[in-house]
Amino acid sequence: MADTEREERHSQVIRVLLVDDHQVVRRGLRTFLEVQDDIEVVGEAGDGAEGVARAEELQPDVVLMDVKMPGMDGVDALRRLRELANPARVLVVTSFTEQRTVVPALRAGAGGYVYKDVDPEALARAIRSVHAGHVLLQPEVAGALLSQDEHGQGQGRGGSLTEREREVLGLIADGRSNREIARALVLSEKTVKTHVSNILMKLDLADRTQAALWAVRHGMAR
Repeated sequence: MADTEREERHSQVIRVLLVDDHQVVRRGLRTFLEVQDDIEVVGEAGDGAEGVARAEELQPDVVLMDVKMPGMDGVDALRRLRELANPARVLVVTSFTEQRTVVPALRAGAGGYVYKDVDPEALARAIRSVHAGHVLLQPEVAGALLSQDEHGQGQGRGGSLTEREREVLGLIADGRSNREIARALVLSEKTVKTHVSNILMKLDLADRTQAALWAVRHGMAR
């Protein structure tokens, strides 16, 4: 294989960090993922604090994060990664189905969640989806997030958005990645990123998940 081909393949591989306090779970996740040509497990961590440290060291593309762990749990780890402006996308992998467990993780910045009994192909698809910028929200959890929104984030500020920003926001709510939005609106991906940044700033929102929820709440999702 030529060096250029090898470099191109490496650039397309999604680098994943596993964070879970159960070694058997990490081993199972690694086994699931090692058969995927486009996913590479680059490291593991046994709790939230170690996960944050490893994410800073390894700079993975996606972190698979458990919620309930001793010491620093997954929610606190998510908040710490946000404080550090770590670019990794986080996919919560949990055995807890209660909304009170999943909702705080999504509020803290997770790009979505799956359950630990997910089949390998579905897990791989979820990783690819989160890596591409999608927000994975099941309907019941999206409803819980909306009903529990106590702070009214961005309430009444939609009028400050331009027509183009409203189009972009609607596509974010549809689960589109920046690349897909760029194609749909015939824009460059860089321009879409600028629009997304402006939307978050104008609505005083932290991330795409909150933007998607804002759009749903205000009837902008298709």
